[in-house]
Amino acid sequence: MTFYPYKNGRLHIEGVSLDELAARVGTPFYCYSASAMETAYTSFVAALGDLPATVCYALKANSNQAVIKTFAQLGAGADVVSEGELRRALAAGVPAKKIVFAGVGKQPSEMATALDAGILQFNVESLPELEALSRVAQEKGSVAPVALRINPDVDALTHAKISTGKAENKFGIDIPSLRGFLASAAELPGVRVEGLAVHIGSQVTDVNPYRTAFERLVALFVELRDAGWPLERLDMGGGLGIAYRDGAAPDITRYAEIVRGAVAGVGCKLIFEPGRFLTGNAGLLVTRTVYVKHGTARRFVIVDAAMNDLIRPTLYDAWHDILPVAQFSPDAAREPYDIVGPICESSDIFAEQRSLPTVAPDDLLAICSSGAYGAVMASSYNSRPPAPEILVRGKDYAVIRPRMDYDALIGQDRLPEWLDDSQQSSEPRGAA
Repeated sequence: MTFYPYKNGRLHIEGVSLDELAARVGTPFYCYSASAMETAYTSFVAALGDLPATVCYALKANSNQAVIKTFAQLGAGADVVSEGELRRALAAGVPAKKIVFAGVGKQPSEMATALDAGILQFNVESLPELEALSRVAQEKGSVAPVALRINPDVDALTHAKISTGKAENKFGIDIPSLRGFLASAAELPGVRVEGLAVHIGSQVTDVNPYRTAFERLVALFVELRDAGWPLERLDMGGGLGIAYRDGAAPDITRYAEIVRGAVAGVGCKLIFEPGRFLTGNAGLLVTRTVYVKHGTARRFVIVDAAMNDLIRPTLYDAWHDILPVAQFSPDAAREPYDIVGPICESSDIFAEQRSLPTVAPDDLLAICSSGAYGAVMASSYNSRPPAPEILVRGKDYAVIRPRMDYDALIGQDRLPEWLDDSQQSSEPRGAA
């Protein structure tokens, strides 16, 4: 990973020592390489070449304002799945006409906010959703631009919990149901079907399933356009993954070739929604060893990060490379360790039987490829303030989300009057 070099015996992120960051903000913390994000984005755009494409960064991967702004300044739009993400995109300077609103459960209030903003399109996934959007648009005297998300029944060859394009998944409109769906859509005022969309899953590294999905999508697009539907756009979705372990990263050139082959001669605008591909390898979660516990059967490295900071290993049995911040010799002796957090859950594990050079208390470890679905999925479980976030460019860095202190964490709660000592009178309630 060229953005995370060892210099003078210590791991850096670009030109900044992780020791320096740990001293500044304490551990655990997330740090992101701006250059890594920018490189990933420009490589994706370059692979698409002269295709008539709008690249909409998928905020679900990492919705920090500084991350969104980094992509917005490069010309990216945004793929959002909630009003909160919509507001984040607008606040970061993403033009409304580059925002796609996806997701299966949009609320009428969210639809109203998006209509007021003037977004590019709503990706609609069911007839009840389209009917709700029609009602909201009518009330506002406007017309909602719509792309129908198609479920192509394609196996993305990814983890079952992040597959979205198979018939049994909750996402999209089944192809056999599309004709009836369109007949109903034609009767609804306030909506205009302008495109079709597809998204087959997340963390896709074998690009071949895209071929089948895109071919089915394009065939439907051409058929419907020929039948008189005013279709203008194909939303090809996202889902491109990264190499977390030994597997190969997706071949972005091959992916672009598949796109070109599918849309050749169609003559329409294209939308792409990468997320993890742009941010995943840009981030590290840095944690400090608290104790090394030698059990009967295993050695445990107990660190100060936990599943509330990075839930992917718990949720998906996900693999993340783990590097000591102190540089080690390639022929250094190694031992198997379980890297675990302090939360009172047996599933609070980052790695099992991971082979590492000898780890001692106070050592810093970097959990790699944590830039996507890390901080954005964090919680305050066990009343632990989530890890702060830092953005690095060259030798400069900035805290882009500070660590919440305990007063602020506890202060989010509100006591009812009958439990609030400051609100109670000296006499018992009901006294004469």
